[in-house]
Formats: sequence, C-alpha cells, structure tokens
Amino acid sequence: MDPLTHTATGLFLSRIGLRKWSPLATPILLLAANAPDIDIVTLTGGSLDYLHFHRHLTHSLVAIPAMAILPVLLVRLIARKPVRWLGAFAAAAIAVLTHLLLDLTNIYGIRLLLPFSPRWFRLDLTGVIDVWIWAVLLLAVAAPFIAKLVGSEIGGAHKQHRHGRGFAWFALAFLLLYNCGRAVLHSRAVAVVESRIYQDEPPGRVMVAPDGIDPWNWKGVVETGDFYAVAPLRLGREFDPARAAIFHKPDPDPAIDAARQSPAVARFLEFSQFPLWRVSPAPQPEGAKLVEIFDMRFGTPNAPGFMVSALVTNRLQVIDTQFVYGRPPRP
Repeated sequence: MDPLTHTATGLFLSRIGLRKWSPLATPILLLAANAPDIDIVTLTGGSLDYLHFHRHLTHSLVAIPAMAILPVLLVRLIARKPVRWLGAFAAAAIAVLTHLLLDLTNIYGIRLLLPFSPRWFRLDLTGVIDVWIWAVLLLAVAAPFIAKLVGSEIGGAHKQHRHGRGFAWFALAFLLLYNCGRAVLHSRAVAVVESRIYQDEPPGRVMVAPDGIDPWNWKGVVETGDFYAVAPLRLGREFDPARAAIFHKPDPDPAIDAARQSPAVARFLEFSQFPLWRVSPAPQPEGAKLVEIFDMRFGTPNAPGFMVSALVTNRLQVIDTQFVYGRPPRP
C-alpha cells in the first residue's frame, strides 16, 4: 500500500492503546508502520535495481525483528529520552506486521519467505492506492479534531481522546472488513473468469485485478497455451469472453533466448508473474529485433505498465536493454 495508508495505520495503532506500551510509542509506531519501505534507498542504483529490491528482504517475515528495532533505536537516539524497550519493540513489531499484511492485499505482492524462497505472495484484493481506504482513514484522522471543535470546552481533551480511540478502532475494523469483502468479490470474479472458454481454448492460469474505485469492477487476465485474454468484468452482469482483447504469444525465436540471458530481462522475469513476450523488427541496426516483455498484471502491449525491452542483433547479441513503467522511447 501507499505511505499514507501505512502511516495512518501506525497512528491508529497508537490511538487504540499501543502508545501506552512505552514512552515515545507514537513516533515509533509511525516509523515502524513504514519501516519495510526503507528499501527505497535502492532507487539510487536505478529503476531496475529498485524493481528487484523493492518488497524484497525488508518485507520478509524474518526481517520483522530488524525492521521493528530500527525505529525504536532511531527515536531513542533523536529524542534522547528513555523508552520501555520490550513494550516499544513489541508495538513496533505489530506495526511492521500491518505493513506486510496491507502490502499482501494488492497485486504487486511481497516475498514473505526470503531469503529461503523467492516466491511472490499476493491476494489481488486492492490496488496500491485505494480511494475508499483513503476516504475512511482521512475521516478517522480528522473526526477527533472536528469533535473537539463542536464539543464543549469542559472535558474537551478527554472527549477528543475518547473520540480518537473510537475512530481508530473504526478505521482498523474497516480495513479488515473491507479486505474481507474484497476477498469475497475477488473469489466470485475468479470463478466467473475460470468458467469461460476463450477462442475455443480453456483458461490455464487466471488472475483478476481490482479496479481502483469500484469494488464490483475487475480486470480478468487469462493465460492459455497460445495467448493472453484480457477482459473487463463487472460482478452482477453477464460476462462475455468474446469481449476479451487477445494478445498472442510469439513463436519460438532465437532472439527471445538471447534476451533471456541479459541481466535486465532476467531480473524482470523474477518480478513478472504474467509475462507476455513480443518480437518485432528493429529499425536499426540492420537485421536486429526488438524483444519486449510486458507484465500483464499492470497493462497490455496497447497500454503498457511494467515492461522491459532488449535490442538483439542478427548475431544474437543484446546491445541495449530498457526497463520502464510504460512504453520505452525508441529512435
């Protein structure tokens, strides 16, 4: 999820009572709720390094203790005030765990079992940004201050504290129930997509990606032996597989095998879970081919999301690679 959602979650954990576990617990919780995203520092090595290391070891289960102790040490060092170490660490660990659980809900996924397994885990319930979650979190953050303004001055601080705790519980309960509801809708969407035939071929692998606004709208992605089918799906309405856009897989090509050997393509394939290859003639050099790989979770060749390309000569040498979010510029 996005930093706003993680930060608000840390704040609500503080308001429901975790701030009592240690002095300075609130800033510790705010930092711990975002701690796994410390991997943003890998962006200094370029976008491909960031793709590889984002949601990498810092988002694994074995890293929870390290991600929890870092905010405690940082706040203790900056504030120069004592903390209750066990309580602060326990609260921070809970905040880190909420980060992993929230990231697990979206289609990007996380690698929970690193360094023992590189497997990606994802639930495909929400986008990285969800407007309904934002709206409820904003309400829960602002409501205690509004309640204080409209309340009487006598006992106002106590009422603000009480309202803050109540709205914090409301927001955290919403996150849980909202994702449970999304899980039910996701399961229904998968069942619909799996039950159809696409150009006389049964589905192989299937995923459905959530819409950023409407929980009833999904994007179905179906992989068969010969092509990908991508179709919009609205629960409650008839689903017509004939409306699916078809993207054929290429025939075997030595240029594909050559592209696989390049570090950029190999790294991208570690990330991409629904890769579609495309091979086309390159304008230059003479006889070269452009090999492109699209992650069909995030886009299509018509509207690319995450993708990588490799320029392969007629001697099967990779002379250029590019990774971008969207179509790369070519001369």
